[in-house]
Amino acid sequence: MFFQKTLKNAVKLTGVGLHSGDELTVTLKPANPNNGIVFVRTDLPGMSLVEANYRNVIGTQLATSIGHGKVSIGTIEHLMAAFYLLEIDNAIVEINGPEIPILDGSAYSFCEAIVSAGIETQFSVRPYLVLRRTVEVITGDKVAIAQPAKRLEIRSSIQWSHPIIGYQEFCYSEGETHFSQVAPARTFGFLRDVEALKKTGLIRGGSLDNAIVLDDVSVVNPGGLRFQDEFVRHKVLDALGDIKLAGFPVRAHIVLHKSGHDLHNQLLAAVLRDPANYEIVGSSLRTERRRAAIIRTALATGRLAASV
Repeated sequence: MFFQKTLKNAVKLTGVGLHSGDELTVTLKPANPNNGIVFVRTDLPGMSLVEANYRNVIGTQLATSIGHGKVSIGTIEHLMAAFYLLEIDNAIVEINGPEIPILDGSAYSFCEAIVSAGIETQFSVRPYLVLRRTVEVITGDKVAIAQPAKRLEIRSSIQWSHPIIGYQEFCYSEGETHFSQVAPARTFGFLRDVEALKKTGLIRGGSLDNAIVLDDVSVVNPGGLRFQDEFVRHKVLDALGDIKLAGFPVRAHIVLHKSGHDLHNQLLAAVLRDPANYEIVGSSLRTERRRAAIIRTALATGRLAASV
């Protein structure tokens, strides 16, 4: 039997937003069982909440953004990956701006903060989304396939015509791959694309401190790479963060090739579109109704319900 987990104490991190360029502070707080991950924009009037769920995804360009009504939060994938890697089921995420700070471009600082705050076991059974049949999304040469399995495994591969990247493959296996093998892998981009992206309002906070940058032949960052295959490990990290938006830990074998945030979200939508594809194990209708009621009450009253 597996129990739900949350943080023991609140913890705060400050950094720049990758796309907004704003100085941002995010506070991670404990939450009661069956509440899931809830984001709160503290810079907006009232209590502006968005539940971390694939149905609330509103953007997947170079990051995953969620929103509800007029409230949106961007660049959530690295924090969500940290929650997945450390098995955090319930948390309140307060943020004073439009996106989660990028920090060093990986999930490692989030993992360190969560570990320092402490992880508390909650004596409520953890529900799992168990895949019952194969689901696939293929767009050109981009592939995302989910197959039934007893635990989460992600096998990701990438192919870039760049001498430092080329073909890379990495496999994450739940219960075997330590978070330190995935969490430090940083986001990456190409020097030739920087100016064009900034003109469209993206990566205004990007720098060598929060991303791997490549010119035509090499890595520009003075410190080089953290792993020889850091690029594909970061792709696995992104996938973990996006899969966390299922709302439950997932038991499936997922094969990805040249995937990104959009394809991950499409795969989740395809799985959850048909109830015959999956089963929620360890949950109950009563629990799900209670969770939905908590979110509805908070949104309607403009404040967090007492049980969150």
